Amino acid sequence: MERTAPAAPPDGSPPDDRLPDVAVLLDGMPRQRSAAEQAATEPREASTAVPTRRFDVRLARRLFPTPTGTPFTFGYGAVLVAVALVSARLGPALLHTLHQGSSTDVAHLVRTPVLVLVASALWIAGGILSPYAVALLFVLTALERRIGGTRTAAVFLLGHIGATLATEVPVGVAVLVGHLPASSLHRLDYGVSFGVAASLGALAGLLRPWLRWPLLALFGWELATDLITFTDPLTDWGHPIALLTGIATWPLVRQWHRERHPLRAG
Repeated sequence: MERTAPAAPPDGSPPDDRLPDVAVLLDGMPRQRSAAEQAATEPREASTAVPTRRFDVRLARRLFPTPTGTPFTFGYGAVLVAVALVSARLGPALLHTLHQGSSTDVAHLVRTPVLVLVASALWIAGGILSPYAVALLFVLTALERRIGGTRTAAVFLLGHIGATLATEVPVGVAVLVGHLPASSLHRLDYGVSFGVAASLGALAGLLRPWLRWPLLALFGWELATDLITFTDPLTDWGHPIALLTGIATWPLVRQWHRERHPLRAG
């Protein structure tokens, strides 16, 4: 930018070279807006913030199941809530009898395998506010939005059934060879935790690495802590087995995700 010489004062005195040109100073200052200009632009600035807030709300809603977006999670969650509400009104003796009849122990698996495998997945150990109940809500919702309801149910059942058989079959074999007493064939074993662990393992394969590995590390540490305390050996071993089952499905769930969201996956 060229600088212009200062104009001579009206009284004929020589111009003061120490005073810079006003235009030069103003040229380097930020442009000041008048009140009318501010009033004209503020509505536009305020209106641009509204879509951002709506976008955030829409993303937050995707964390929760809906009848149309995640029908499997929504329907299954509704059944679990209904069972929990009804069981809260039952007496302890009747509730224990129902739990015992739904248990996936060796004795029940031999007599009515399909019935107890389904019935055991209708109970949440610890109630609807337990950590596994909260994890079921968010994990199944996220997984179903990525691979669909039928495939999410398949992953859940794979972990639920696979971890149950992996822990109960050795008990039956140990009883047959005399390493465990016959009373080991009858025990309480029910709940959704195996299916949730497998679903979390499968979901981790669809997440970005910065979220995948901390999530697996945190959950793995929790399972390792349970194994160290060893208060319930079969359940404590069943959770890592279910988690590894979910991790083993990564190639399959990633293929399902690409088929369901080809543009996003590409």
